Amino acid sequence: MRSDPATSAAPMRGLGGPLRSSEPVRAAPAPSAAALLLEDAADLLVVHLDFRAALRTCERAWQGLAEEPAGACLEVKCSLCVVGIQALAEMDRWQEVLSWVLRCYQVPEKLPPKVLELCVLLYSKMREPGAVLDTVSAWLQDAGNQGLPEYRALAELHLRRVLLPLGCLSEAEELVAGSAAFSEEQRLDALQAISTARQQQKHGQSGSEETQKLNQEGSSFHKFLSLLTLLRQLWDSAVSHFFALPFRKSLLAALLLCLLVVRFDPASPASLPFLYKLAQIFHRIRKAVTSPLCWLPVHD
Repeated sequence: MRSDPATSAAPMRGLGGPLRSSEPVRAAPAPSAAALLLEDAADLLVVHLDFRAALRTCERAWQGLAEEPAGACLEVKCSLCVVGIQALAEMDRWQEVLSWVLRCYQVPEKLPPKVLELCVLLYSKMREPGAVLDTVSAWLQDAGNQGLPEYRALAELHLRRVLLPLGCLSEAEELVAGSAAFSEEQRLDALQAISTARQQQKHGQSGSEETQKLNQEGSSFHKFLSLLTLLRQLWDSAVSHFFALPFRKSLLAALLLCLLVVRFDPASPASLPFLYKLAQIFHRIRKAVTSPLCWLPVHD
């Protein structure tokens, strides 16, 4: 039984008609120059570990993409940014990542979610979450981004990695309360984390105040001890200088001191017993100081 040619060709008509040997086969579209440069940049980054050349290749590709329509090659643009971020991080130039990305996209609201997530993770890992605070806040407040499927994950990442470490608790509460992206369970967990952070912040402030008070008290006590040490050194110096003087000069100095303080007349007969006792005291002091028996033994 012979098959009907019309019947056998019917399935092919739905696909644009039967193929004829004279018709050329349609080839896949050739990759763009930016896509080829993206492959080169990834090869330089992963295989050759030439991070500087990978970054230059990404920038060259971006210059070529500037001539194409705004909506074209969105995936290539995002991939170029990812390779550039990794190259900058490998060269320990992570501080330049955010400015480099914003130079490519001009405004924070246009950043792809994947690129923004990498920036948050990088700066939070390097303990500089404040650098991305304004950028992520602007992205989350944009109405066009709130309908994206990645919005919830980025909002939670911003809460955990940026707002809470920076102590921006009021901004965190506004984000949780004003965003519909959080489920009820996620909202309760976020509010619990905010409450815990607020308690830790209060305890930290009270602890710092107590530490500051103790430091002030310790500083005052240290100053008092230093003053006592200085007075003792001055007294020892004065005593050693006094006993280094000859006996007659010491006696004369004591008489002058008595004249100034006690104000008695040394020519008066009533002052003779006092002068005699004063002379005896000086003799005993001088004898006790100069006697070798009173010297303390020196231990090595």
